[in-house]
Amino acid sequence: MNVVDVPRSDDPLGDPLLFTRTVVPDRPARALRRARLTRHLDQGLATPLTLVNGAAGAGKTVAVAEWAAGLGRPVAWLTAEAGDRRPGEFWAYLLESLRRAGVAPALRVPADAVRVDRRMLALLAEQLRGRDDGGVVAVVDAFEQVTGGEVAEQIEFVLRHAGGGLRLVLVARTEPLLPLHRYRVAGQLTEVRGAELAFTDDETALLLELHGLRLPSATVHALVERTGGWAAGLRLCAMAALEADDPEIYLKEFEADRGAVADFLLAEVLAQQSGDAQDLLLRTSVLRRFSPPLANALTGRSDAEPLLVGLHRDNAFVEPLGHNWYRLHPLFREILRAHLRVRLPGLEPELHRRAARRLLGSGDLAEALTHAAAAGDWDFAAGALVDDLALGQYFTGLRAGGLQRLFAGMEGMEGMEGVGGCRPLSSSTVLLHAARAFRARDIRLGFALLARADRGEVSPATRVCSAFLHGVGARLTGDPDLATRALHDFSAACTDVPAALLGRHPELRALLLVQVGGAYVWGGRFEEARAVLTEAAPGGDPCDGPRAEARELLALIDHLYGWPRRAERKVPAGGAGTGLGALVLAAVAIERDDLDRARALLDETAGGTDTSQGRETSTAGGTLSDPLLDAVRALVRARLTLARGHPRGVVPGIVPGATPSPWIDARRAALALASGRAEAAEAAEAAEVLAGAGCPAPLDAVEGAWLLLAAGRARAAAALVGRVRGDHRAGPAVTVRAALVRARLAELAGDTGTARRLLGQALLDGRRERLRRPFLDAGAWLGPLLTAPPLDELAAGWLPCGNAVGGGAVGGDGVGGGAVGGDSPPVGELSEREREVLRRLAGMMSTQEIAADLCVSVNTVKTHLKGVYRKLAVNRRNDAVRRARELGLL
Repeated sequence: MNVVDVPRSDDPLGDPLLFTRTVVPDRPARALRRARLTRHLDQGLATPLTLVNGAAGAGKTVAVAEWAAGLGRPVAWLTAEAGDRRPGEFWAYLLESLRRAGVAPALRVPADAVRVDRRMLALLAEQLRGRDDGGVVAVVDAFEQVTGGEVAEQIEFVLRHAGGGLRLVLVARTEPLLPLHRYRVAGQLTEVRGAELAFTDDETALLLELHGLRLPSATVHALVERTGGWAAGLRLCAMAALEADDPEIYLKEFEADRGAVADFLLAEVLAQQSGDAQDLLLRTSVLRRFSPPLANALTGRSDAEPLLVGLHRDNAFVEPLGHNWYRLHPLFREILRAHLRVRLPGLEPELHRRAARRLLGSGDLAEALTHAAAAGDWDFAAGALVDDLALGQYFTGLRAGGLQRLFAGMEGMEGMEGVGGCRPLSSSTVLLHAARAFRARDIRLGFALLARADRGEVSPATRVCSAFLHGVGARLTGDPDLATRALHDFSAACTDVPAALLGRHPELRALLLVQVGGAYVWGGRFEEARAVLTEAAPGGDPCDGPRAEARELLALIDHLYGWPRRAERKVPAGGAGTGLGALVLAAVAIERDDLDRARALLDETAGGTDTSQGRETSTAGGTLSDPLLDAVRALVRARLTLARGHPRGVVPGIVPGATPSPWIDARRAALALASGRAEAAEAAEAAEVLAGAGCPAPLDAVEGAWLLLAAGRARAAAALVGRVRGDHRAGPAVTVRAALVRARLAELAGDTGTARRLLGQALLDGRRERLRRPFLDAGAWLGPLLTAPPLDELAAGWLPCGNAVGGGAVGGDGVGGGAVGGDSPPVGELSEREREVLRRLAGMMSTQEIAADLCVSVNTVKTHLKGVYRKLAVNRRNDAVRRARELGLL
């Protein structure tokens, strides 16, 4: 940089002028030149005033020095100090810096340290105005040291009268005493603030590279988040990381309250504040965000508002959030909290307690709970949650996960079901422990705690929440009678609760209705379930979770009544709910013989509860996993196993702790018969279950009738299918199977005409929904009937023809393959491309030759071959060709 070498002069006090204060300071060896800041500072050359304002260590001086060094023109630089609050001393140094930049050599240094001649200021402005080089660039660094209002007025006078002859850059931690609003309105101010000075992820990565550190982007991002992009913090962290054995681990886990970062902030920020401001900063460090009234509650004073305004103005790492709310810089807050424990030991829990009570009083339940938990005040936290009727949010919604983690810190409740030896707890706290027990599937403990919470006089809100939890317990045990009582008790308790409070938490009733509906479905009380679930289904935020679950349960009911398309439409989109919806879709896919889709959907629900292993994992967004979900998953898995031709597949057992379910038991019995796993005595017992009144689901009834027929119980099968014939609620999946059972009964009785008429009816009903599985399971007797007109036309295009039909899980001599000994595996309908591959396979073509002939890749051919093998239930090429010929596919 070119400067005019003038003789050193003295300041008004007679001291020599310090050369180092009037030159651009040296930049750190590993400083990063940030192009975006340079571009912004370049824009300042078009305005008379540029303000670079940020906290200590924000990188202000380095950024402006880098810009000035690369500007290509003289820059007058002054680093202000405390003495510069005296006008004469300030202007002596500023004139010296101008002289060194080749400007205003004719002006004399003020003779008085505390007074400046107005004439001198006018002469300076006039000399600057006459310049034709675009204006002199003058930088005053550390301008916060110039605290006198008189100096600010003088600067503003010169700047105003210099026209375009002066481009003044003020670098400061605090807001200067200049009329900035006037310059903003006139478009004469360029501002670079703390948010812009903060390092971005990319800039941080480059800075770390300058220090010899190349780190993953995730580590860099985490460091930027923790430091807020604060320049000094990043530089100090980088230097400390170089000394660590593993720099990456150090930057992830460093303790901010120890080392150079803490020393810098405590000395440069905290120590610079008044005693009251320091006390405010230390106490508010326990808060994520705070308002002046909240800060006053922690300090016990009433001066928080002016202190916070001043701290923000001075860039003391206090950031405004709008609407009179503030937060501390994250790294500063971390250091202050550690310093609080040293300086005011034992105070932190009390600060959290004060914050919890103040926040709850202002209606901020979420933050109040957070601070109550931090204070270990579980009775207050539980009471706040229950009194607000927010207990439903522990089970569903966006806050559910956070609340579950929050209350995970509560002490254990082992032995709480007893009375002796237990410390007294509030009813609300016991209710929270009951909720935790139910989520952990500890049903016995959950009910014991509910009994304890209900003793004595309890508040209306406690009674409402207790009734809700009884509904949760009813669903977990599959007890519809308990669910009915819970709903009644809930409604009665709500009459004593303010309507406005109930209105704030519509999710609580919606959740209860879902619990009751789930218990009704388990108990086979489908119409009662439909009524309560329909009430819960409309929902809306914050009831989206219960609404999705209600729709899943309604979809299951539609499936059990034989309405696959209706069931599909009710399943929530986007994976919302518990995973039951995916299981319903899988069951529908099996009905249509789309076994690959069924397998994929079944796999989607693999994250549910595995009660056989005694563990719980979260489901896809539902309140909790219940026996119904477990049972349906096991049933669909077993049904898919049978459809794939593995009759020895797993048959689901009873869900531990659940009340017996009539339709689940009926379906289990049907699967036992179809799989051939039932021994003679068990088969008879299963048949009795199917023939009795314990088969309320129409779909299960007709499947049971078919299997009874397979077991040689034709009269029982006829009676069972007769019960569902007149059911107007039954859908096509029921009517198709009922028609097939009746057709087979007619065919066995020698009434071929009736059998063909009933089969035609089944084909018409099945074609609309593409229900292939009932025909594939029907048995070999069906094949010859479908090859003759007009039934062949009804089957054309969507059912496999000829002997391909009737080779499924219920086949053999005509009814019930698995149970009676038929050995023909099921055959899925081959796609047109799979048929083309199969024909070439029969022509002894290799995989490569088939690929070339069809103009596809070898991998594509292999994929089609796998589909052919699976659908024909074979493992080799020759077996596939032989099986296809047996079925008339070649």
